[in-house]
Amino acid sequence: MLTEFWASASTTYKALVFSAMGLIAVGIILNVVGNSSQNQGLAVASLPVIGLGLILHLVGIVVRGQQIRKSYRK
Repeated sequence: MLTEFWASASTTYKALVFSAMGLIAVGIILNVVGNSSQNQGLAVASLPVIGLGLILHLVGIVVRGQQIRKSYRK
């Protein structure tokens, strides 16, 4: 059933995980650039990008949990 976590994951879950990681990475890069260049607007604008990445990560956890619960019922 769950021989390998990533191999048994759905395409939806994988897309959510990669999207979340990408948004978090972009947000961190924007934050570092904004803070190093003293650009307060860029540093503050990066926070919603990081937040959206975290929300997508949580959605991915919910999706994966539902898939595991469905597989237990079978």
